[in-house]
Parts: sequence; structure tokens; C-alpha cells
Amino acid sequence: MRRTNSGAAMGQGAVYEWEGNAKVGKGRMEITEVSPPTKVTVKLDFLKPIEGHNIAEFTLEPQGDSTSVTWVMRGPTPFLSKVIQVFISMDSMIARNSRPAWAT
Repeated sequence: MRRTNSGAAMGQGAVYEWEGNAKVGKGRMEITEVSPPTKVTVKLDFLKPIEGHNIAEFTLEPQGDSTSVTWVMRGPTPFLSKVIQVFISMDSMIARNSRPAWAT
């Protein structure tokens, strides 16, 4: 899989792009908003195998020695995507395949 980082080195404007096989596809993530220490908003564009454009919000909540992270993704859901979601868990597919360098 080919991965590239561009834009800002970190924070708002940081961009991560990936391109791989049919399972991974091709896409792009860009941090559009950072509200330390509680929120990060990402523009998430899937380009292949199925085009989709979404906004992902990560809300961080300190809990003692750890942090609870809530991930919400919003965007249009065309009919074909609704049909695919009956058979494939989009949550697990996205979490497994889209880990940018700035999220490690």
C-alpha cells in the first residue's frame, strides 16, 4: 500500500493519502479543525472502490490515566452504499484500513 503525508506537519491542514489494492482502495484525509485537547475534525474522502465524502469527528475525554475517544462520521449515503452496509461493516473496514501517521 502506498501512503503519503502532505500539508502541515501536524494539526489543521495535515493530509494523509493512501492507495492500495481492491480491499484498501484509494482515499484522502485532511484535518480541518483542532480544538485541543478535546476535538479533532477530519475531512475524509474515499475515491476508490466507491466514492464517498464524509466528515469524521474525534472527541477526546480524559478519564483518569486514560482517554475515552468517540468517533462519529457524517456524510451522504447513496442507495448503493446502503445496500453494501447490509453485508459489510463499514466501521470495521474504515478502522482497519485508515491509520495516518499523525494518528499513531
